[in-house]
Amino acid sequence: MDNTDNNSSRPWFASYDAKVPKHLDFETTPLYSYLDRAASKNPRHTALIFQNYRLTYAALRDKAERLAAGLVDAGLRPGDRVAVMLPNLPQTIIAFWGVLKAGGVLVMVNPLAMEHELLHQVGDSGARFMVTLQRLWSKVKPLTGRLGLERIYLTTIADGLAFPKSWLYTLSRRREGFRRPEYDGRFLIPWKNLVRTSRRESGRVGNPEESLACIQYTGGTTGRPKGAMLSHANLACNVEQCVAVIHGLEPEKETFLGLLPYFHVYGLTVCIALPTAVCAAMLPFPRFAPIDVLEAIRRHNPTVFPGAPAVYIALMRQKNLAEYDLTSLKYCISGSAPMPVEALRRFEGLTGAGMLEGFGLTETSPVTHLNPLQGVRKVGSIGLPLPGTDCRIVDLQTGEDLPAGEPGELLIKGPQVMRGYWNRPEETAEVLEDGWFATGDIATMDEDGYFRIVDRKKDMIITAGYNVYPREVEETLMEHPAVKDAAVVGKRHPARGEMVQAYVVLEEDAAVSTVELIAWCREKIAPYKVPREIEVRDVLPKTVIGKLLRKELREDE
Repeated sequence: MDNTDNNSSRPWFASYDAKVPKHLDFETTPLYSYLDRAASKNPRHTALIFQNYRLTYAALRDKAERLAAGLVDAGLRPGDRVAVMLPNLPQTIIAFWGVLKAGGVLVMVNPLAMEHELLHQVGDSGARFMVTLQRLWSKVKPLTGRLGLERIYLTTIADGLAFPKSWLYTLSRRREGFRRPEYDGRFLIPWKNLVRTSRRESGRVGNPEESLACIQYTGGTTGRPKGAMLSHANLACNVEQCVAVIHGLEPEKETFLGLLPYFHVYGLTVCIALPTAVCAAMLPFPRFAPIDVLEAIRRHNPTVFPGAPAVYIALMRQKNLAEYDLTSLKYCISGSAPMPVEALRRFEGLTGAGMLEGFGLTETSPVTHLNPLQGVRKVGSIGLPLPGTDCRIVDLQTGEDLPAGEPGELLIKGPQVMRGYWNRPEETAEVLEDGWFATGDIATMDEDGYFRIVDRKKDMIITAGYNVYPREVEETLMEHPAVKDAAVVGKRHPARGEMVQAYVVLEEDAAVSTVELIAWCREKIAPYKVPREIEVRDVLPKTVIGKLLRKELREDE
């Protein structure tokens, strides 16, 4: 399939909603132009709400530009990396825009990162500066000699609160015996000093297509995390693509729930960049507590709820859910894992919101597919490629294009595809060729242009010469009323090469044996796909956004 304007090679065009353009003229401007536009056009519009703290778009830009100036005055050069290790707080949003305006490159780090993860991401990226939470200093301090950082800026929860909550928080921390770090003003510096400067830095990015916005590390579900180099243009184009498909978004009238972690590219794009592009209010949540989310919905009437299936399901399990009116929600954007059909229908029934299931990867900024708002919904589908995105399904062995319905590797081409892996030219060459990104996902495309993920190429099990896709077996197990969650991996077998091994989490008070579950599978799938062994566990290993970590299960044996 070439990249010419050929509708026959893009059957998804015919399935687009009438309001969705088949092509987009992408702007090549720095990502922070969205913030500048919102602050110039609607300076008094609320940008974010965090407990009793509100910030307008004018104030958000002002703080971001002060932070940018502080970094530049500290010696930050265009292209220097800045590690941001924060939960979802107002300071995270300020740091996001401030680092970009300074010409820096964001390295978003999970605040719960283990020591080896922190060392790898900060060390591999060559970050010179770090912004993190004061209460995380005890984690960072022992590693300072190995991290290579020149300056560390510490913020507190109180920095994102208004008086009197900010004062009460500080007082409570003192009563708990918390000791303030010994700031030296050169290496360890308080957040307030960083944003105190009267100077402002309005932006130092040259070519948005060449200038990196962030080095985003992959989730490490299949190996050591790699840093995907995402440019300003990559992220800005992905935002424009999302706005085109979610065509009901009304500028200045939306409020986004910010539950997705900002340190993940899904949260970064859909919960910071996208709402800023439509001048929406953002509601950051530093941690997920269902009752806090429901109370926020009651108080603030959010309209857009990006999330993951586990989040929506957890909300629906709240015993007092009926006490809350969820009908302010217009759109829910679900990613990271397939949404169970019954859960999807129930959540839509409770809210009246449209559930947009989609697909994306760290390397694609991240969104590549979304189901249409008004068109046909196909159960189990990740939807249609976004405008400006080309897709192919190719044979795993030959690389030849496959006809509709045949499973093969999904290749993606578009303006949101990364520039490559940081300091990994060989691994970049393995996945990028002529602009086509080899996802490592096995997928199918039907005659209407809808795509379905079958499984990860690396997760495919070959048993006695047969190909088994774990996701099919997992879905079969989860159809059993006693099974809450399931994972399937291949384990070495002396005669068959690999055997199908399953792990399940049972519903509370469920009474079912593994023998019964194996019998259940025998009734529904081919004999070679049936698990040889099933192990019951309390939980399954997953990433922070709910992606299954099959490699940990394989390593357990």
